[in-house]
Amino acid sequence: MISRRRFGQAFAAGLAATSLAACSSEAAAPAAAPTPDSRAGSGEHTSLGEVKHADAGVLSMAYYESGPATGQPVVLLHGWPYDPYSYVDVAPILAAAGYRVIIPFLRGYGPTTFKSAATVRNGQQAAVALDVVALLDTLKIDKAVFGGYDWGSRTVDIIAALFPQRCKAVVAVSGYIVTNLAANQKPLSPQAELGWWYQYYFATERGRAGYAANRHDFNKLIWKTASPAWHFDDATYDRSAAAFDNPDHVDIVVHNYRWRLSLAPGEPQYEAYEQKLATGPAITVPAITIASDFDGAAKDGKAYRAKFTGKYEHRILDGIGHNVPQEAPRPFARAIQDADRM
Repeated sequence: MISRRRFGQAFAAGLAATSLAACSSEAAAPAAAPTPDSRAGSGEHTSLGEVKHADAGVLSMAYYESGPATGQPVVLLHGWPYDPYSYVDVAPILAAAGYRVIIPFLRGYGPTTFKSAATVRNGQQAAVALDVVALLDTLKIDKAVFGGYDWGSRTVDIIAALFPQRCKAVVAVSGYIVTNLAANQKPLSPQAELGWWYQYYFATERGRAGYAANRHDFNKLIWKTASPAWHFDDATYDRSAAAFDNPDHVDIVVHNYRWRLSLAPGEPQYEAYEQKLATGPAITVPAITIASDFDGAAKDGKAYRAKFTGKYEHRILDGIGHNVPQEAPRPFARAIQDADRM
């Protein structure tokens, strides 16, 4: 969940480079090649083990766990349209290093379910973050190292901003990406708006129906667009695509994007948290931010540097797309370990 403005710029720039170069009077610069070890280890593993379940507020949350039960807890959070398999090659590295690794399915994904049919299928940012905090409470984890990208990175940022006492350190791909509803009302350039085509699609009932009917192919298109240099195979995609068959998936995804545009309301119990998030609170815990080619002009991290006021480091992975942990598992795992030692 990179900020709307930066996502639009990055997505449009990538589209221009791949699809519109022939129409441009000036050829776009090619994407940077990944460093020799950036993709090392990607695709080595195909299983995260047995799915576990725990109460997490309004949810029965499904999650994977690996590593020693007495190890430093690490919570890894996926984005849309992905699932815990983004960390299939990261988890073994961290478990072997002695970490207790927890990788939940967010609301609307995989075997995670709502306890009540009456609960609003709400995809707003505070609701997703509080699910994770509730899971920590159930697992009796007072403090963890958090890592994430996309929705996961947004959730990591929110937990660090609202509940710093629960965070030993964080790793956030694309930096500070807390949603600001007021900022999202401001129009972007036409080319930047092009990158948000699916957000506007989801704003319509046609879009909801189209996503429900075609989510497998729809999300595969997003994977290819967001990570054009990642040549994943069908088996890799299909392992994650199974998570999109969750009966609440469409409702959660559609509500998330409509809420971002203020086209759907949030719930009153989250309003105080959203009001605080609207102020853009700083993240004071030790943090490493990671940028990839997906971040476009924001790759240098300067736009959000001031939001991280504790110990801090910024890393850039050239030649890597949006799904950083699955495309570059060793650099991501290294960032988790380094953040833990900050």
